[in-house]
Amino acid sequence: MARMLATRELTPEGPRRGPQVDPHTRTVTVNLAESPLSWLRARGHLTDRQHEAGERLRADYERAQLSPSITMRWDAVRIAATGDRGLTPGERQTAARQRFDAAIAHAGRGLSDILWRVACAGEGLPAAEKALDWPARSGKLVLRIALDRIADFYRIG
Repeated sequence: MARMLATRELTPEGPRRGPQVDPHTRTVTVNLAESPLSWLRARGHLTDRQHEAGERLRADYERAQLSPSITMRWDAVRIAATGDRGLTPGERQTAARQRFDAAIAHAGRGLSDILWRVACAGEGLPAAEKALDWPARSGKLVLRIALDRIADFYRIG
């Protein structure tokens, strides 16, 4: 994963960008390319099994090209060969969509929302909790349960 580093000032009100330097602030450098799942795993909140399950779900989401696009895409679907050898690009896309839909269904109705927001859409846990109108710091436990379920679906040991 390529690192995209950015330096930001932190104030008591939160992060702030700009040339003004206040002696009561501190600067931090963050990796903008790091996914929320990688961030959680790096800090010991997710196991390797849960992280792998989330990354497989995100990969299927991207292979199926389910994310919204602004305009129509006329280019051919280009996907690196994986276990789908012998399939056309359209068949690979359809197979990825079927795997994604089955994994989300396996996670369950109450767990698929947080799973999609964090693993596929790349939202942080606080933003996902707020969007789902959940109490603060409740999403981590629910996300771990959802990731365990899709790890079972993907047969990750």
